[in-house]
Parts: sequence; C-alpha cells; structure tokens
Amino acid sequence: MILTVLIAALAFATPRDIAVSRLLPAAPALAASMWTVLPTILLGASCALIMLGLNLFYTDLGTPYTTAAIAAVTLAAAYASHVRIRREEALLQIRLVADAAQQVLLRPLPSRLGGIEIESLYVAAQAQARIGGDFYEAAETPHGVRLLLGDVRGKGLSAVGAASALISCFREAAHDEPDLTGVIRRLETSIGRHSAAHPSPDLPERFATALLAEIPRDGSHVKLLNCGHPPPLLVHRGETYVLEPSEPSPPLNLAALVKDNYHADTVPFTPGDQLLLYTDGVTETRDHDGEFFPLHHWMRQQKPVPPHQLLDRLHEDLLRFSDGRLDDDIAALSVRYPKPGPLDVSDIP
Repeated sequence: MILTVLIAALAFATPRDIAVSRLLPAAPALAASMWTVLPTILLGASCALIMLGLNLFYTDLGTPYTTAAIAAVTLAAAYASHVRIRREEALLQIRLVADAAQQVLLRPLPSRLGGIEIESLYVAAQAQARIGGDFYEAAETPHGVRLLLGDVRGKGLSAVGAASALISCFREAAHDEPDLTGVIRRLETSIGRHSAAHPSPDLPERFATALLAEIPRDGSHVKLLNCGHPPPLLVHRGETYVLEPSEPSPPLNLAALVKDNYHADTVPFTPGDQLLLYTDGVTETRDHDGEFFPLHHWMRQQKPVPPHQLLDRLHEDLLRFSDGRLDDDIAALSVRYPKPGPLDVSDIP
C-alpha cells in the first residue's frame, strides 16, 4: 500500500516523460508474498483505478498498456498468493506432526524427580528441525532416579527411529532392571533388533553412544555407566570434575565387535552438587577461529544456580561463541541435589 501511494504521488508530481506510473504493477506482485488472494486483487484494482485517474490529467501515458499489465500481474499474483497459502498450511501441518512426535520422543521432564532438580535442553542444528539423533529421558524408579542421554550416529529418519527405539526401551527397562548393567544390555538388544528390522546402507556404521546415571533415594552418590559418550561434569563442594569412566564400555550396537564388558562408576553426590550430562554437539561447537567450546572452563566459572538457569546460560553462550551457527544437534541434562531449605512452620502438624 505504501508503494502504491508513493508511485501514485510521484506519477502526479513528476514530468510525464519519466512515466513513474509504469511501476504500478509492482505493488500487487509484492503483495502476493504476504497477503491473501482477495486483498491482492483489491490492491491490483486500486492500481488500475489510479492509472485511469492519471489518464484524466495525462493522456499520453500509455494507459491501456499499463492497465493491461496491472491486470495480468494481479491475476498472476493472486494465483501465487493462493499457492503460497496452500504451502504454508501444509508446512504448518507438518510442523504440528513434528511437534507431536517430539512430545512423544523428547517429552518435557518434570522439574523434580525423587527430590532431585532436573532440566533438559535440546537444540536442533537445522533451523526447521524438531527432532534428531540426540535423545534423553529420565524416570523415577524403585531403584532411584535414572537418567539416559545419548547420541545416535548420523541424521535423518534412521537416526530418529533408532533414538525412538532406545527411549522406549529405557522407559521399561529403567523400572525392571535392578542395576544399570541390565538396563544397558536391554538397550543393546533394542538397537540391534531395530537395526535388523530397518536395514539401510549405513547399517554397519549405525551405533549410539549412551550415558546412564542412577541417583538413589538417599542421594549420597550417583552411579554412571558410560558407553562411549562424552564424560559428564560434576560440581562437588565447589570443585568441577570431569567424570571419565574408570573402564571403557562399548557404544550401543558395537558389543558384538568388541568386548561387551560394562562397568559402572560411583561418585559422591551430596546436597548442593550439580551434574551436567551433554552430547558432543556441545563440546564440538566451534568459533570463527575453529576453536572448540571450552565446556570444562565454562562450567568452573558458573555460580550455583538452578538447572534451568544453567542450561539457559549454556545455550546463550554456545550461540554467542559460534556466532549463532550450531552445526550439530545439542542435548543436555542438568541435575542438582538441592540443599535442604529452612524449616517451614506450616509443615509442622
């Protein structure tokens, strides 16, 4: 509309030999990119009326040709607007389906599980993506709070399918198996069956790294079983530690190629401690010089904050560090054992 008014004003104010009025067909053409069909047609009609009004003052502007051009462009713009709206509606439906799938696969976690504060972060590398090969889950079980964080090699539907199979298996095995070794063996079986049922050219290279954590009800320690995954970070009594596994365990779907010995480590986890689990998309984020994000150094600089604030800072600093260019999916879990607060008199019977 602004363009139409501007062209009309210039057409009245400038000499006839400049013929600014010939730019009027541009207005409905631009309107098709943001307006619906009817407003686009009405704008084209308005441009035609403006051209007829100019003809009352200037008879040598080539009004029939410009009016015909306005009519042709308006019809083409109306059709383009119709096609755009149909595509936008289809894209909206696809996004709704993707959002529903994400709610099933990567459902929001409760802020507390078994007295432990927990928060999740998931960022897809592609701007329009909703889900990918990174996955996480948490469950409150008779054995304590159990966490799963992993990364399926590759991208696309095959990676999403493998991640879905592992999450579904964990939701059952976390409650049934008495120890983490039993859970990881169930996950190994699950991804093996999924790979056999859905063969693909990259099948020999399809595997997943995974990290299992178990925090018992008393919260005095945390058990970790790391299957080829980046080591988590633990803030214990103000000091930051990188929890490398004492013995390596094979990634999922590779147990048949290497020794399938699984080993869980136990580390202290006391009130005030914070645990950060993450995928390699965090540590492999690069700046413009190609340097990796210094997660350990970053963690040491953070003050004790609730898990959601820690992950918000992490996300913001990753975007700032990479100038907004995240080349890989990112998933992270932040867990904190809260310190006991002051006694509330209202809680006393």
